Amino acid sequence: MTANSGEIAAFATACCWSVSSLAFEQASKRLGSLAVNVIRLVFAFGFLAILNYFRRGLIIPSDASDFQWQWLFLSGIVGFVAGDLLLLKTYMLIGSRIAMLLMTLVPAFTALISWVFLGEILGWSELAGMTVTFGGIFLVLWFRRRKTPEPEKRNPLGYLYGVGAALGQAAGLILSKYGMGDYDAFAATQIRIIAGFGGCMALIFVMRKTHYIFQALRDSRGLSFTLLGSVFGPFLGVSLSLYAVQHALAGVASTIMAIVPVLIIIPSVLLLKEKVTLREVIGAVISVGGVAVLLLI
Repeated sequence: MTANSGEIAAFATACCWSVSSLAFEQASKRLGSLAVNVIRLVFAFGFLAILNYFRRGLIIPSDASDFQWQWLFLSGIVGFVAGDLLLLKTYMLIGSRIAMLLMTLVPAFTALISWVFLGEILGWSELAGMTVTFGGIFLVLWFRRRKTPEPEKRNPLGYLYGVGAALGQAAGLILSKYGMGDYDAFAATQIRIIAGFGGCMALIFVMRKTHYIFQALRDSRGLSFTLLGSVFGPFLGVSLSLYAVQHALAGVASTIMAIVPVLIIIPSVLLLKEKVTLREVIGAVISVGGVAVLLLI
C-alpha cells in the first residue's frame, strides 16, 4: 500500500464516475432511469462475482461476518435505493443543474457524519484543500451551460429531496466504512449491490413497473451504454470509493470523488461538442488545485 492510496483511489473513482455518468445519461434516454438503475446492478454483480472468484475463490462474499453483512446491506439500501431515488425526484422537480449543486453538499455531510460517528477529525490542511476543491466545483456547476431542459417552475419540495439525496449518499458511504472495516472493498461492494438490487426490485413490484425492464432488454444499444456505465460505475467506481474511504478520511475522499462535474468537461467538449466558458475553466483549475493539495498533504 502506498502513501495516500485512499486519496488516489478517490481520484480514480471520480474518473470512473465521469465515464459512467455519460454512459448512463445516454442509456437513460433510451431505456428510462428505472430500468437502467436495475440492469446496471445486475451487470455489476456479475462482474464482481467473476472478479472475486478469481481473486478470492468466492462467487459471493460468504466469508463476510454477520456484522459486515448487516451494515453493508443497510449501506446499499441507503445509498443505492434511497439516495438514488431521492436524486431522481430532485431531477424531476428542480432540474439537473440545481440538483448537482445540491449534491456538492455530500462532502460536507460525509465529513460531519464521519466526525460524529467515526471520530474522524480533519486538520486545517485537509479543510483548506476541501474548501478550495468545493469552491471550484461550485463555480463549474453554477456557470455551466444548461444541457437539459429545466422545469419552468421549480417545486420547493425538490430542494428538500436534493438535500435528502446528498445526505443519503453521505450516509451510505459512512455506513460502508463502518461496516467494512478491513474487509475486501470489492466483496463489500457486492453486498451493497445485493441490497440495492433487492430494494429496487421491491419498489418496482410495488409500483407495478416490471414491464419497463422487459422493454429495456430489447434495446441493444441502450444495453450497451448500460453495460459501459456498469463497468465504470457500480463495479469499478463504487468499489474504488469503498477502498478510498477505507484508507483515507471519509470527508477528504468524498471531496475528491465529487470532482466529476469538473472531469466531465473534457469528454463533453470532445465527444458531445459542448462549449465551455472561461468561468468554467477557472472553476476547474481551482478544483484541481484543491485536489492537488489533498493528494500532497
